Formats: sequence, C-alpha cells, structure tokens
Amino acid sequence: MLQKVSTTKAPAAIGPYSQGIIVGNMLYASGQIPIIPETGAIAEGDITVQAEQAIKNVGAILAEAGCGYEDVVKTTCFLADMADFATFNAVYEKYFTEKPARSCVAVKQLPKNVLCEVEVIAYVG
Repeated sequence: MLQKVSTTKAPAAIGPYSQGIIVGNMLYASGQIPIIPETGAIAEGDITVQAEQAIKNVGAILAEAGCGYEDVVKTTCFLADMADFATFNAVYEKYFTEKPARSCVAVKQLPKNVLCEVEVIAYVG
C-alpha cells in the first residue's frame, strides 16, 4: 500500500506527482528545488544558497515521513553546472553526515532554471 507524504513546510508539487511516497519501510521523495515554501519564490543567490534551500526542503519531507537526514540511504543530485560540484558538496556534507550512496550529475536545465535539485530514498522503519 502506498502512503503519500505531504507537508506545507516543503514546496507543493508543481506537477502531477507527490512530494513523497512511503512503500513498506522506505520513503521515495521527489526531487526538491530551492523554492521557499512560504512564498513560492526561488531562493535567490549562488549554489550555496540554492543548495541549502533544496536540502532544507528535503528535510521537511523527511520529517513529515518520520525520519531524518541520517535515515537517507540514497540521494540523486542534479546540478545545472558541474563547476558548482565542490561548493555543492560543502553544503551537502553538512546535512548528509552518514554519507548515503549518491549520484550527482550535471543536466542541461532544471525546472524554473534553478542551479540544483536533490531527491532522496530513506528508511522510515
């Protein structure tokens, strides 16, 4: 049975998808971009500012599902520019301290022309 995860502390879905789905003891969270949930605006600034907001949005979904960053087993990170890789990593490692498995790729373009997007799979026990 699928259980939808939804919180106002993360941006609402901007398409036909859920913020997250729990199946069994696993959360599959949709990719989060740096939208400020309270305003719907993109966090303006460099990759540091945008990565912080995107990862905080992920955290809100994790919290709603009853878990945290330490429960993440896999992340997929999308960057608009691979030149931002080291700076993105500096933000990422502050939150994902358990060092989950990860893929990180550069893509041609992200929704709303943001600089990064982060999705996670987490254990919810």
